[in-house]
Amino acid sequence: MSKFYRIILCILAANLLTACASYYQKLAAFNADFESGNLIKANDFLTKDKKGQSGKNELLFHLNKGTIEHLLGNYSESNNQFNQADMMVEDYQKKLGDQALAMVTNQMNTPYQGEDFEKVMIHYYKAINYLKLNDNENALIEARRLNLKLQSLNDKYKNKNKYHVDAFGLNLIGLIYQADHDYNNAFIAYRNALEAYENSYSKQFNISAPLQLKKDLIYCAHKSGFPEEVSFYENKFQLKYESKNAENGDLLFFWNNGLGPVKSENSINFTKTGSNENYLTFVNQEYNLNFTVPYRSNKNKKEEEGFASLELIRVAFPKYIARIPYYESSSLIYGQTTQDLELAEDLNGIAFKTLEDRMQREIGNALIRLATKKAAEYAMRDQNQNLGALVGVVNAVTEKADTRNWQTLPYQISYTRMSLPAGKQSVKWTGKALKGGQNKEQLFTFEIGKGLTTFQLFQSLEVAKSVN
Repeated sequence: MSKFYRIILCILAANLLTACASYYQKLAAFNADFESGNLIKANDFLTKDKKGQSGKNELLFHLNKGTIEHLLGNYSESNNQFNQADMMVEDYQKKLGDQALAMVTNQMNTPYQGEDFEKVMIHYYKAINYLKLNDNENALIEARRLNLKLQSLNDKYKNKNKYHVDAFGLNLIGLIYQADHDYNNAFIAYRNALEAYENSYSKQFNISAPLQLKKDLIYCAHKSGFPEEVSFYENKFQLKYESKNAENGDLLFFWNNGLGPVKSENSINFTKTGSNENYLTFVNQEYNLNFTVPYRSNKNKKEEEGFASLELIRVAFPKYIARIPYYESSSLIYGQTTQDLELAEDLNGIAFKTLEDRMQREIGNALIRLATKKAAEYAMRDQNQNLGALVGVVNAVTEKADTRNWQTLPYQISYTRMSLPAGKQSVKWTGKALKGGQNKEQLFTFEIGKGLTTFQLFQSLEVAKSVN
């Protein structure tokens, strides 16, 4: 082998370890600061990360930046970041050049466009930001935009076993409308949320409709002048309509518990079991997978021979690693009143479900990509052994799953509504740790307005075990 090829191979080999790092590992310093609660330092990291502010990972930059700015109480700047992320999602169009590059390298070389549930969560943060800024008008606009996003999601997936509806998103729309005293629209949103919990979330994520949702549904039916609906849901839930103290206001408290999963990489072997002039068939018995890969097109003869020579292929594809929260439940305490926060959204479960739903496509695309690369390597080796070896190393370096995701999202979201007297009030949040852990208390003070709703989002970042 010539000195030139040896140098190139050494350079590629030296970069192999870096290439194998996941997106989470590449942002290790940022993740360490964020997970430990050092939000200012984590925010400084993003501010100085000029590379991340443009290019294929720009969406993730705005999502992470928007999250941290919210947690720091910088709600206007948070919305500035989420607005940019929102525009990128709306304007994103797959480019043929990006997809062609992905077929010979990997999906990490294409602009990250976000998971469906990540796109929904943008509106969650934006709506809360507007409410914290006392901008109810824009919060309502965000609720309407969220509704359109959810309708689009439902139209996208005809298979109802997929993540095709977001019950928490629908519930949030109702909460915003009710806060604006638009009880009719709130009732419609709550009714849709109830249907989503009963028909989708209870089966896919083992989450039942929160008791608070049922109470709010009955309340808004009564306020809308729907006595038949009030009676129907009272009987259905075995609940009674509860009037509100006109001198009080409401506190809606959202608890973002822990941190969502991290995307990592997995790989499995496929063995060729059959072929003809147009297709190769690969199987993996461990996962009971069977794929047919087309290989006849405008390829040259040597490349076709390269396809035909393939016997064993190792394919890389994404997988999620869960970060189990430190706290298993929490409550709000005011005086002698204690209210548990109810689970309303399981982002960890949704992440695993959405990836599972498209796993066949992920593996199929990876298999086609790797078969194409291996065939090109075979053809090149036939012409030039040194150059073929070089292509082989390039293939090893570039064969990688897309491990990017919005990693500052919470594991789960719980909430409760608490009626409080008007004026300055203190409420204590208590978190119950997993067995062997230490419980936590935190005091919050709110200025409660008569007949008004105060929104609060609280994030506990602690996890029982982080990702290595």
